[in-house]
Amino acid sequence: MDELDSAIIRHLQLNARQSNRELARQIGVAPSTSLERVRSLEERGVITGYHAELDLAALNRHYQAFIAAQVRPLSRTVITAFQEAVSKLPEVVGVFVVAGGDDFLIHVAVQNNEALHAFLMDRLSQRREVVGFRTIVIFQHAPTALLSALPEANAQRPAAPSSGRGPLRARSAGRAPTDG
Repeated sequence: MDELDSAIIRHLQLNARQSNRELARQIGVAPSTSLERVRSLEERGVITGYHAELDLAALNRHYQAFIAAQVRPLSRTVITAFQEAVSKLPEVVGVFVVAGGDDFLIHVAVQNNEALHAFLMDRLSQRREVVGFRTIVIFQHAPTALLSALPEANAQRPAAPSSGRGPLRARSAGRAPTDG
């Protein structure tokens, strides 16, 4: 990951539907360089896909909650099976396996309080491996900042010795580095 890769990721997080030509213009490189870098990020598994962001309220799913659930017995088989089954439920937005007093944090979006109650009673409490759960209603959700494009390992890497020529500059995009 370098500064160009980070810029590409930042711009794609803001708008993954923009054309390669527009992306290249925004980051100040040739379209061929942009395309090559995006493909490399995809091949390396940094970019794993593109998705449509949905407005849950427009889908009549105004009411959101987190459900902290405990399951027993605690085994890889039970955890995996529960995660897969709950992930397929239409009310579920996300499922997280967590540490601490709870085993799962389940994000749900439903029409109203009655639909949440029905989910808890008819879907969650009916599962034999669930031994307890608690519900945390979400009143507001503020969008998060973009993910940092630089891995934490890069941030902790020791600085290179100074050449005495001032601050380092990013390589000119589109040109391969040369030795010497």
